[in-house]
Amino acid sequence: MNALAENYLIGMDLGTTNVKAILMDEDGNTLARASRENHLIFPGKSMVEQSADEWWDNARAVFREITSAVDPAVVARIRGISISSQTVSMLPVDKDGNPLRNAMIWMDARSAKEMHYISLMLGHDHYVNIMGGQPDVAFLPNKILWYKMQETELYLKTEKIMQASSYINMKLTGKMTMDLDQAVRSQCMDISTMKWSKEIGDVIGVDLDKMLPEVYAVSDIIGTVTPEAAAETGLPSGTPVTAGASDALTSVYATGITQLGEACESTGTSSIVFVSSPVKSPNDVPIVTKPYSVGNVPYIFDGPISTSGASLKWYLDNFGQPEKDKAASLGKDVYDLMNEIAHEVPAGSNGTMFFPYLIGERAPLWNSHAKGMFIGMSLDTTRADMLRAIFEGTAFAVRHVVETVKASGGQINCLRITGGGAKSRTWSMIKASMLRVPVMLMDKRSGDVPFGDALIAGQATGVYTDMTKTIERLVHVTEVIQPVDAWADVYDKLYPYYIGLYQDLDKDLLRLRNTWIELTK
Repeated sequence: MNALAENYLIGMDLGTTNVKAILMDEDGNTLARASRENHLIFPGKSMVEQSADEWWDNARAVFREITSAVDPAVVARIRGISISSQTVSMLPVDKDGNPLRNAMIWMDARSAKEMHYISLMLGHDHYVNIMGGQPDVAFLPNKILWYKMQETELYLKTEKIMQASSYINMKLTGKMTMDLDQAVRSQCMDISTMKWSKEIGDVIGVDLDKMLPEVYAVSDIIGTVTPEAAAETGLPSGTPVTAGASDALTSVYATGITQLGEACESTGTSSIVFVSSPVKSPNDVPIVTKPYSVGNVPYIFDGPISTSGASLKWYLDNFGQPEKDKAASLGKDVYDLMNEIAHEVPAGSNGTMFFPYLIGERAPLWNSHAKGMFIGMSLDTTRADMLRAIFEGTAFAVRHVVETVKASGGQINCLRITGGGAKSRTWSMIKASMLRVPVMLMDKRSGDVPFGDALIAGQATGVYTDMTKTIERLVHVTEVIQPVDAWADVYDKLYPYYIGLYQDLDKDLLRLRNTWIELTK
């Protein structure tokens, strides 16, 4: 057995597609990792839910797997746990913490009518100034209003509305809480006072101070693992649990942004683009800054993109049987084959352009009526052209976010990429060329969201006293991919069309959405 370290930490991320966690020592060495799949539930049009019971079953199994994989002496030295999650979710629980319904997750778009009502009642500009962002169906006020109006009987039994990570925290500690990061992102908070907004609550007819949990800073310790939770998970009773954060903020820790000019993209089913900034943005721009205090970066822009990896999966699920068959015959991973196919197509996809708005779009459009589109197809268009266009379309979406935040003070001279999308060399080359900056790929540890969670756990419990130095010591870049100049020249010429074509279609897409609603009543 190797010599025991003094301190061990657990980081867990409850993502859209899975629950995953690591157990690592204070030097960042992973001793155990585990994951379990989360499933999406589609109860109706524009409705996307997940089961909180499945979240807990998965979390419990993951904790038990990683604690049983190491020596009991290691388990005894676990100093802290931090959990991040997808955001924003609407999970109502009763006074005993029992879920009253499935969680409406960030992908759920059923509350568009309620969102427009809130914006109308408050006035769009005033609403934006209260909560510091652009209204979108992903967020909480409209979801709460929908729940109150459509499921009134359940609403009347509701004690609190939880986030995904705060639900797991509650199961571990017995405490109903919410971390400050997700509270700010919920669009229920008045960012001038950093308290739940009475104005927003009045419009939706909800006392947010009562309905939403007490808010704690990301690295605050909210409680400890109860004996009951210890028996279910294998965790030591009394282990400190932090408030945690969204997977978005945790990704920033994990990728190691400490200097101005650094940016990163956490890419999986969806993506979030983070760009450092020396100044706080105005509240009324499409993407706003969040406070960040690592290194010399006081603020971070974060722009969520709804369907990046999901666009590739959509193609594979619906049209990708030939690629699946070929990959099987060659003994290859199908995504590796898709990357090879896309790489052979010239930049610009032979005139085909893809718009990755398969469930509307968040940053920087913030509308639910945007639609996924292929534009520029002809009888000569091939499957390979369409595949390359998806890679490029999602990269155009990244550029749209970057150009938007640069206009408000963001600075970027490199892009760190983490998550499942970082495995695609073709995608990374396209993004480097699209932005004309080098793309930095991280080692297996760096950039992994649970690694960022473990860093937060270490900060909260005093294992790490200087987070900047800790990140610089533990986060490693393994490869730098430079732009392909010929590709970059093509993208510079095509980018105005990517922006202009959508702008020309936006009003028609809105009318189409409204017409379709009428037709399907």
